[in-house]
Amino acid sequence: VMVWLRRCTHYLFIVVVAVNSTLLTINAGDYIFYTDWAWTSFTVFSISQTLMLAVGATYYLTFTGVPGTATYYGLIMTVYTWVAKGAWFALGYPYDFIVTPIWLPSAMLLDLAYWATKRNKHSLILFGGVLVGMSLPLFNMVNLITVADPLETAFKHPRPTLPPYMTPIEPQVGKFYDSPVALGAGAGAVLSVTFTALGCKLNTWTYRWMAA
Repeated sequence: VMVWLRRCTHYLFIVVVAVNSTLLTINAGDYIFYTDWAWTSFTVFSISQTLMLAVGATYYLTFTGVPGTATYYGLIMTVYTWVAKGAWFALGYPYDFIVTPIWLPSAMLLDLAYWATKRNKHSLILFGGVLVGMSLPLFNMVNLITVADPLETAFKHPRPTLPPYMTPIEPQVGKFYDSPVALGAGAGAVLSVTFTALGCKLNTWTYRWMAA
């Protein structure tokens, strides 16, 4: 009975964590809409994405103990987000304006850290956490610069959910943060270690609950 309880709980938790991670990051590519605060939003969203990816992927990875499951988890989040971003397209936005955050390369680095250190949990937390935190803002900025000019597109396609007084007037790029990638990666490198440790701890708590 305990074997099946563990298996069912495992799949239940993966679905719950993956779905909630995606729901919490579903608008994480929408810093493009906040044109006058784009870089500030990018930095904040980078940290929120790092949190959800690191916690969920580490939880899944340490639960199975099989390198590769973090990448699989990142793929689940990505596919969910593709579906959700289809709503923007349905509202009339062009494809090249819909930003889907890139999680897969960072998840792969998490798997690599786990595999290269022979499934050492502490190395995963330290090395994997730093790698995820530093890489995610970089990959997402590369993703962002491929998008059509945000200010021009924001005027052509005003976001239906934004009231008129929030329509962007002019970009304030660099006014608040000079380097969103550096700030996001710097903060992520520190915070993501804690996020990864939380993912490991969730795994411990889950096992204790199942063993009770």
